[in-house]
Amino acid sequence: MVTKLVALAVLVAAACAESTPPPAAVSPASPTSEPATSADPVAMVDSLRNSFTAADVEFMEGMIHHHAQALVMARMIPTHTSNGPLQVLAGRIIIGQNDEIAIMQNWLRNNGQSVPEPDTMAAGAHAMHGGGHEAHALMPGMLTADQMAQLDAARGPEFDRLFLTFMIQHHRGAVSMVKELFDSYGAGQDETVFKFASDVNVDQSTEIARMEKMLVSLTLGVETQ
Repeated sequence: MVTKLVALAVLVAAACAESTPPPAAVSPASPTSEPATSADPVAMVDSLRNSFTAADVEFMEGMIHHHAQALVMARMIPTHTSNGPLQVLAGRIIIGQNDEIAIMQNWLRNNGQSVPEPDTMAAGAHAMHGGGHEAHALMPGMLTADQMAQLDAARGPEFDRLFLTFMIQHHRGAVSMVKELFDSYGAGQDETVFKFASDVNVDQSTEIARMEKMLVSLTLGVETQ
């Protein structure tokens, strides 16, 4: 009897051993294995597009004042000359630069920066780089107080000549401000700043070419294509 019980116990133990699955193998972590997650390249690109620098802020603030002086100049045209092409040019400048001032103000506001109000009544005396005063250097291309007074005092063909000469100077200054922005390390990467500055560069360069032809026509008395 004892022998039968021992034999039965051996058989039961063997059956249990066969029915129990072996423990799952766990492979050791490789020291060179990749991390579970990696940086999202799309998120990185979006972050760069929405990043800005102090140079971006300075450019947007300064260009508001720069545009303000152009508005003062353009608004002289209806009372200072009857030149038809200049009337058209003035309308284009007023509409375009008012729209661009709004873009710059919105960008500054949305990024928690101070928002300058363009002073279009002071004939450019306060439109200094970074909102400074007369003792500070004018932004590139901007007219001095004496030049603004000279323009305001002129009438007819003399005004036409001065306006074109000074506005070409003014536009070239804006183009140089764009170049300075893009030459600044890390600047111009924000999507809005990049598009705006690029548009300023193209638009102002196009208007410079147009005004140069108008000035040649006015000076030489010949039509230009």
